[in-house]
Amino acid sequence: MVDKERLRSDVLNLSFEKLMMVAVGGGNSGKGGVIKEWKDIPVELLMQILSLVDDQTGITASEVCRGWREAICFGLTRLSLSWCSKNMNNLVISLAPKFTKLQTLILRQDKPQLEDNAVETIANFCHDLQILDLSKSFKLTDRSLYAIAHGCLDLTRLNISGCSAFSDSALAYVVSLCRKLIVLNLCGCVKAASDTALQAIGHCCNQLQSLNLRWCENVSDVGVMSLAYGCPDLRTVDLCGCVRITDDSVIALANRCPHLRSLGLYYCQNITDRAMYSLAQSKVSNRMWASVKGGNNEDGLRTLNISQCTALTPSAVQAVCDSFPALHTCSGRHSLIISGCLNLTSVHCACAVHAHRAINMLPHPAH
Repeated sequence: MVDKERLRSDVLNLSFEKLMMVAVGGGNSGKGGVIKEWKDIPVELLMQILSLVDDQTGITASEVCRGWREAICFGLTRLSLSWCSKNMNNLVISLAPKFTKLQTLILRQDKPQLEDNAVETIANFCHDLQILDLSKSFKLTDRSLYAIAHGCLDLTRLNISGCSAFSDSALAYVVSLCRKLIVLNLCGCVKAASDTALQAIGHCCNQLQSLNLRWCENVSDVGVMSLAYGCPDLRTVDLCGCVRITDDSVIALANRCPHLRSLGLYYCQNITDRAMYSLAQSKVSNRMWASVKGGNNEDGLRTLNISQCTALTPSAVQAVCDSFPALHTCSGRHSLIISGCLNLTSVHCACAVHAHRAINMLPHPAH
């Protein structure tokens, strides 16, 4: 370990010597030799250097001298501590008061470390945050959500996937104040993602474009329909494992969200052909909408996961596939995912049709 630190120091010093040589012989400015020590490096150059290194190195660099610490703490806008395998909670508590200009903070964990006091520190000092990732923070309670709601009003992306202790009332409170949310990941938040919370999201977060509700078993048509009516700009909706939803949820999304690009319905076994035909028909409505708004007529569903939706028939799924050319069943381009639906093996995308036509147009050998 000592040898590694010595090697790092030697490399750092060698780099500094080269930099100083460049400064000494640098052009006709007459300012040669102004860089005599590390602390003399201009702030602009320092920030460019730090943009090329990992976050751990950036934190270390902030301890070089007071000038660097002030420059880095003021200039750093993105920080990831996902590399921290232990003591992340204490590290966040010590860093948050320094890095007050952060706009992006990634705190993904392989094993839960964060506690409420760390998130409360973030909310108290990092008021410019726009992107916050707290995924797999199993130790966090509603205290963290209430702190975020009061301290991080400019959030546009919030990932609390796997935070299973959060309640729906705390989530509803967050979205009532953080109304700029564009991306919200609630995967596995079984208690938080209820119809009550989704109604609050639909009422408050009208700019929402992406919502992950994977394996949120308490979600029903009531919540999804509230989303569809309140968030017309939705593009990505993952309802995989939401076993209570029915055709009504899909129909609402198809009719009210003209920009829908990705829809996950894995294991939603109450979905029937009625939902598929509604999606297929939405292409016509969306095309009319696009012509009025000057949009792209080629827009539409690009990913659809209907694996284990065993009630669907080939004709209904083929209608969706025909309506949206970006949905593929061909090898290497599976964007229409139908695994586990053995009755849908006859469904083919446009690529397969074109290939079949090409084969039929080949000249037949003379008999």
